[in-house]
Amino acid sequence: MRVSLTSTGALERRLEVAVPAADVDKVYGDRLKTFGRTARLKGFRPGKAPASVVEQQFGGQIRQEVVSEVLQNSLNQALAQGGIYPVGNPRIEPLSLAPGQELAFAAIFEVFPQVALQGLADIEVERPSAEVGSEDVDAMIETLRKQRLVWHPSTAAAKEGDRIVLDFDGTQEGVAFEGGKGENVSFILGEGRMLKPFEVGVTGAVTGETRSFPVEFPADYQAAALAGKTAAFAVTVKSVEASELPQIDDAFCLAFGITEGGIEQLRAEVQENMRRELADNLRNRIKTLVLDKLWAAHPLDLPAAAVDEQIRGLQIDWLRRIGARAEDVKQAPPREPFEQAARRRVAVGLLVGEVIRQQGITVDAAKFEERVEAAAIGYSDPEAAMRQIRDNDQFRQNIEGTILEDQAVDWMLTQMKVVDKPTSFKEIMNFGA
Repeated sequence: MRVSLTSTGALERRLEVAVPAADVDKVYGDRLKTFGRTARLKGFRPGKAPASVVEQQFGGQIRQEVVSEVLQNSLNQALAQGGIYPVGNPRIEPLSLAPGQELAFAAIFEVFPQVALQGLADIEVERPSAEVGSEDVDAMIETLRKQRLVWHPSTAAAKEGDRIVLDFDGTQEGVAFEGGKGENVSFILGEGRMLKPFEVGVTGAVTGETRSFPVEFPADYQAAALAGKTAAFAVTVKSVEASELPQIDDAFCLAFGITEGGIEQLRAEVQENMRRELADNLRNRIKTLVLDKLWAAHPLDLPAAAVDEQIRGLQIDWLRRIGARAEDVKQAPPREPFEQAARRRVAVGLLVGEVIRQQGITVDAAKFEERVEAAAIGYSDPEAAMRQIRDNDQFRQNIEGTILEDQAVDWMLTQMKVVDKPTSFKEIMNFGA
């Protein structure tokens, strides 16, 4: 077998392979004999048809299968012998496939670039730091109170923040339309669940009042039949409720599982949860900063096949987030919005992989167990969930990959210029945003 490799671009390679005709013919002959032992041909007992008859009827199909098999096997052998790892599936260009001649073809593919880490000591990273202060806990307690508003009937005119229950009947040019009728519809004024003109129409109403008003639908409204058009709505307000914040008492604490210690215990648990969230967020922020700096300092030529694969993955993630099936690719937005993120993923993966390889970083067993326990904590049977995670190759590999990346970031932080930047809990968490 003759093999030649040439570079046709920064990352593109052309691998030409030629297999002697005798080798192909031997595989073809062996396959023909094997097939002939069981072949059923009219006028002959099974396996008794002459080889010439079998070849006449099935030779073309068998040769096609043999050519495909020999081509794939010889390609794999050539790649393995040369220590070559294509990115994506090679594009095959036939050069000679005729019977009696050598089997020759070219495989065109991309390879990953050579990664040379350098200048880590010259990279400066601003490492944010923050603490959970008493004022942060106060703000979180207020948020918890707002999540458990107490509602009571109001005789006053409906205003922003009030909860309204109503029936409505909408028509367009006197004709009812789909989605234009509702009964016992509940919403809070100002939250944006209903169209702004609709909320304006019911603002100031009182319990039992009936109103009629027009509503203009926005030009980009999801129902194309209504986009940019005006409908008339008849509304009956069935109730108006005002809210008040709950008292911070034992009943309030009990709602969050605090049976002893009252507000002080609630504050202590809230603060501990906030510290955990802050630590996670800080770790993710620092990791993102380090990887962004690493990427910026090491521009790489990236194989298009790897970038394309990441773009497809991001599009599939987007489809799943909107509740669509991964197969509904026609619903996915164009590739351009995902290209930068895809390129970052590929480049960072190569760079971090090189750090891991150079430094001989291996998965910290204790950290692996911590991640497994954290992943299983929400299940009814955490022990069974942990066993399932450990036994699932994909779950285990995902966890190990994340740990290796984190350990690589920790090592890089020891090599880079790190400048601590004190900030606030609210800024780090985008609290109240």
